[in-house]
Amino acid sequence: MKKYLFLFLHIGFWLCYLFLALIIIAVYNGGEDNISSERFLHTLQLIIFLALIPSFVAFYGYYHFVFRQYIIKKKYAQSICFSLLISLTTGFLGYVLLYFFLDTYCEKGSTMSSFVGITFFSTVISTITGIVALLMQGFITWIDEINMKEELSLKNNEIELALVKSQLDPHFLFNTINNIDVLISKNATAASNYLNKLSEIMRFMLYETKTEKIFLAKELLYIEKYIELQKIRTSNASFISFSVIGKSNNFLIPPMIFIPFIENAFKYATNKKIRNAISISLMISKDTITFVCINQFNPDAKKESANNGLGNQLIKKRLDLIYERSYKLNVSIVVDLYSVTLTIPTHA
Repeated sequence: MKKYLFLFLHIGFWLCYLFLALIIIAVYNGGEDNISSERFLHTLQLIIFLALIPSFVAFYGYYHFVFRQYIIKKKYAQSICFSLLISLTTGFLGYVLLYFFLDTYCEKGSTMSSFVGITFFSTVISTITGIVALLMQGFITWIDEINMKEELSLKNNEIELALVKSQLDPHFLFNTINNIDVLISKNATAASNYLNKLSEIMRFMLYETKTEKIFLAKELLYIEKYIELQKIRTSNASFISFSVIGKSNNFLIPPMIFIPFIENAFKYATNKKIRNAISISLMISKDTITFVCINQFNPDAKKESANNGLGNQLIKKRLDLIYERSYKLNVSIVVDLYSVTLTIPTHA
């Protein structure tokens, strides 16, 4: 849809531009029915060098650079500065093209007023074309946002169901309850502590995940409790390592954004006797949060592990809907190591 809209608007604009150029040629030549080929060619060259080429450069300079780099990021002062720079540059380009290819209007030794007049005219045409480019890009962006919201609405139920399935993993719940039940007879205090953690996890899943964003600190606390409950299943204290570098501050993130990868790690890291079978780390900076999860696994289960939990495709779809192109997800398998690196912005 976006591709066809892009082509339709751009081709339509330049066809209208050429049609307007033909009208100008007709008016410039006094509406004569029989225009000499030499005069027609001369007028056409004038329009191409003075208006069309500078306008083309200005149009896509405004379209791809000014809008995407500054206006969409609400950097309005910079957008005005670079818009003026592009307009002046393309205006000067119009003069240079006339000077080298159609020197009738700017011969060597021509007056400064001639230079200023030609450059000013070309600059005005380029600016008008640039404004049209901004309006067109703004319209396309607006349509994209509408389509994205509709897609988000359609996918919402699917994602919610998938999240519930992930959050209420019966294997995790039943195993944890059984482990706590066994622990009660051995260490009632520890069992009570784990039971409290399980209650807090359930409370988190029932209430915190209803909102679009939660504080990163709450997500980290949930991850810590989840890991603690998973540790009940092994006596190897070095089975998993979890580290956080940086301060969570008041950063907001979508709930359960990292959990599917952690669930995957525990599901397929079957050898609980080795050191650092699972390594989880978060690096928090001013602009980004980088999550890294590495786990050892049985290579024979490689194909199966690619489709666990939410599934890589559904996870990526959720990230696309939330962050569009402002995140990075890298999943790699090297021999018996499954590695996930996810980088998300702190402000989205």
